[in-house]
Amino acid sequence: MSSRRRALDTVACQVLRLALAAVTGVLLARALEPGSRGLYAVVATTAGITIEIGHLSLQQSQIAFWPDVAKRRALLANGLFIGLLLGLVCALVSFTASLVLPLAPPELLAIALLAVPFGVAATNLNGIMLLRARQRLVNRAWVLTGLTQCVPLLILIALGQASVTAVIVCWALSSAAPFMLFTATLKLRSLRGRMSLARRQLGLAGRYHLGRTAFYLLLTVDVLLLNALASAREAGLYTVAAAVLSLAAAPGEAVRQLSLARQADADGDGARQATTRALRLNLLTATAVVAVLAAAAPILIPLVYGPAYAPSVAPMLALAPGAIMLALLKPVEQFLVRLSRPMTMTAIPVLALGVNLVLNAVLIPSWGAVGAALASTAAYTVIAVVELTWFVRASSTAPRELVPRRADLVLTRPG
Repeated sequence: MSSRRRALDTVACQVLRLALAAVTGVLLARALEPGSRGLYAVVATTAGITIEIGHLSLQQSQIAFWPDVAKRRALLANGLFIGLLLGLVCALVSFTASLVLPLAPPELLAIALLAVPFGVAATNLNGIMLLRARQRLVNRAWVLTGLTQCVPLLILIALGQASVTAVIVCWALSSAAPFMLFTATLKLRSLRGRMSLARRQLGLAGRYHLGRTAFYLLLTVDVLLLNALASAREAGLYTVAAAVLSLAAAPGEAVRQLSLARQADADGDGARQATTRALRLNLLTATAVVAVLAAAAPILIPLVYGPAYAPSVAPMLALAPGAIMLALLKPVEQFLVRLSRPMTMTAIPVLALGVNLVLNAVLIPSWGAVGAALASTAAYTVIAVVELTWFVRASSTAPRELVPRRADLVLTRPG
C-alpha cells in the first residue's frame, strides 16, 4: 500500500472510530443521567488506569530494540505473554485496593477488570504492529473497539436494558476486542519469548513507566477527583466535555501512527524531519477542529446529549486550549525517546501531574467540572511547552519549522 493510501485509510478509520465513540457517548448520555454516567466513568477510568499501569511502558523498549532485526520475533512474543501476566496481576491488585478505598461498587469494578489482561497485551501488540507497518490491522482494531461497544449498547437501549452494569459489560468487551483481532493474525504456537530480552525490556521500560503513568493519570484522574471532591454528576458532565473534544484527536492520532515507523527507523535528521512535519500537521488540524467544536458547543451539546448536559459547555470551552496542547505531545515524545533520557522524560509528566493535582484540589470544590477543566488545560500547557523546548534544543530545530505551512495541507506520509 502506498503511503498516500495508507494515510487515507488511517484517517478514515480514525474518523470512523471517533464517530462510533461519539455515537456511543450520545447513547450513554441519553440512557443514563449525569450521575449514573459519572459512576460508569469512574469504573471505566479505574480499569483504564489499571491497564496503563499494567503494560509497564513496554512499547518504549520495543522502539528501542526494534532496529535489531534478530530480536523482532521475540519482542512480539514477549509483548503478548508479559502483557497477559502483568495485566492479571494488576487487575487483582486493583480489585483488592478497591475494597479498601471504595470508588465504585466492587461488582461493577470486577466486570471491568476482567478485560485488563487483554487490554494490557493488546497495548503491547499494538506497538509491535505499528513498528511492523501493519497500519491497516491497527486501524481495524480501533474500529472494532468502537463497534464492539456501540452496537451492543444500541441494542440494549432498544430493548430498554441499558443499565450501568450493562454499559460496563460493553466497555469490557470493547477493551478486549483488539487483543482478539491481533492474536487471530499470529501463529501462536511458533511464538517463543526470550527471558533475557524480557529482563532488558522491563529494565529499560521501567525507567519510562513512572512518567507514562503520570501522564495517563494527568488525562484521567480528574474524573476520580470530581467524584470524590464534588459529585458523580460533575464527573458525568466533565466526561461529556472531554468526549466532544476527543474528536480533535482523530487527525493527530493518524499522523502519530504514520510517523512512528519513520521516527524509529530513520537516522537522526530523518527522525527530526518526520517529527517537525507531524507537529505542524497536528497543530494545524487540532486548532481547526477545536475551533469548530468550541463555536458549535452551546448548540451541539444540549441538542445531541440532552438538556441535562447543557452545563458541559462551560468545562468544554475551558478544556479546549488544552486539547490543542495534547495534540502536540505524542509526535514529540516519539522523538524524545530516541535520546535515551528516561529520567528526564519521567520528570516532565510527574511535574505536570503535580500541577494538575494541586489546581484540582483548589478549583474543584468551588468550580466543579469547570475547575477540573482549567486545571487540565494548565497542566497540558506545562508539559507541551517543556517537551517542545527540549525537542527544539536537542534536535537543533528552528522554532519557525514548527509553524504550519501551505505544503502541510498535502496529505502525504509525515516526514
